[in-house]
Amino acid sequence: MFTSAVLTTLALAVGQAAAHGGVLSYTINGQQYEGFKAYNSPSGQKSIQREWDTYNPLLDPTSSFLACNDNGASLGAGQLSAEVPAGSEITAFWNDWPHEIGPVMVYMANCNGACTSATPSSLSWFKINEVGLISGTVADGKWGQGELVDNNSSWTVTIPSSLAPGEYFIRHELLSIHTSNQPQFYPECAQLKITGGGSAQPSGSYLVKFPGAYKMSDPGIDIDVYSQTGVTTYTIPGPAVWQG
Repeated sequence: MFTSAVLTTLALAVGQAAAHGGVLSYTINGQQYEGFKAYNSPSGQKSIQREWDTYNPLLDPTSSFLACNDNGASLGAGQLSAEVPAGSEITAFWNDWPHEIGPVMVYMANCNGACTSATPSSLSWFKINEVGLISGTVADGKWGQGELVDNNSSWTVTIPSSLAPGEYFIRHELLSIHTSNQPQFYPECAQLKITGGGSAQPSGSYLVKFPGAYKMSDPGIDIDVYSQTGVTTYTIPGPAVWQG
């Protein structure tokens, strides 16, 4: 009886982990970087990515962990940063991503110093890329996450070529909305050292906080896609994309 219960619990845990996920690695300027290994102790891990502990989503848009997932901590001596010339491409790779309904968003934040000692929730974030509803209706159309799945569970963005040099976070976020009125947030962050570039910095309405950028009443968050069979527009949450 005990063994059966343990096996059932383990099977449930494995099933839950398989149903979701996160960014597992990056290719940056042609170099491969491994991500943090969730479900493992942070002790001894070395990565450009901040700690994230579970494949499960965040369900609250005001969660204190929304910036860089749960728990988003620095790896201390094991925390690395990737050196990236402005204008370079960054490709993030997920596990075999299971969800195809919802937008893909990519943000950055200037750490104004060393990112390893920065607190993600205190930084000002700006969006450099987003793809929401591509075609069709919200109920059965093609979404950014569907495109990600088609691209072998990967997403490529370009760092704005005019961005001022310095230390930054890059934050990839999938907002899955396949469950009616129950958004699922999957953010992961990695540390970058931007070189070259120009002197441009976003300001004003381009800058947001996490938490703070989203609220549950946002139309792109509190949504039942299946009840909107004829709707062909979708409002991606957060600020406008900063083009540099």
